[in-house]
Amino acid sequence: MLKSIGRQLGPSFALTVIVAVLVGLIYPFVVWGIGQAAFKSKADGSFIKSNGVTIGAVNIGQAFLDKDGNPLPQYFQPRPSATSPYPYNAASSAASNLGPSDPRLVGFIPGFNTVGLKGQISKTNPFATKTDPYCVPMTPQGTPVIDPSPGQKYEKTSSGQYVCDPDTVPERALAYRQLNHLAANVPIPVDAVTDSTSGLDPGISVANADLQAARVAGARHLPLSKVMSLIKQHTIGAYWGFLGQAYVNVLELNLALGKLKA
Repeated sequence: MLKSIGRQLGPSFALTVIVAVLVGLIYPFVVWGIGQAAFKSKADGSFIKSNGVTIGAVNIGQAFLDKDGNPLPQYFQPRPSATSPYPYNAASSAASNLGPSDPRLVGFIPGFNTVGLKGQISKTNPFATKTDPYCVPMTPQGTPVIDPSPGQKYEKTSSGQYVCDPDTVPERALAYRQLNHLAANVPIPVDAVTDSTSGLDPGISVANADLQAARVAGARHLPLSKVMSLIKQHTIGAYWGFLGQAYVNVLELNLALGKLKA
């Protein structure tokens, strides 16, 4: 009986050890070796260094903000990020995952998703402001109100207008136009006002970069032609020439900006 069990367990144990060594040791080391030999930079994380100091990674975006969280005008700005507790937190990849009718994404659209206090679709947005007809109001605690109820308290400005949720697409479009000194009829690239799926995308569309060029050139006292030329130099084409679209790596572009002279 014991000999029979031993004959069955012996090969099983030996096979387990062999597979463990092959899959758990040999295979990982082979893959690691190939990566180090053929794709060392990518295998090590594609880090970017300046003066010997690691300042970022090619495949992970980062914000260019001042100490108060405002966009720095002398830098190209990446697309919005939904990671927490701060934008482009690589340890917290996340997206908003809001649907196309969610007021936190598209705002309150009269006759579509504007629900009055009686639970009926309203033909007007009672929270509209002079600049944002789709305004989603905020509570004094800074939370967007998407389900208004009797007695609800709202945050208002000194002029009596509602404070709108800054993360809706309409509000982001307003902020983008204001930052880049654009007219109200200028179309805004979708990547300028929406989060990526990961919240970590390092690139922006060429159209997005082009619309920011004049602002960056002015802030750096550079000819616009130089900045536009730099955008072209840092434009990455679609994968294999047809997958996706061309884009510009924001970190690499901003680093190249620092080397330009007026």
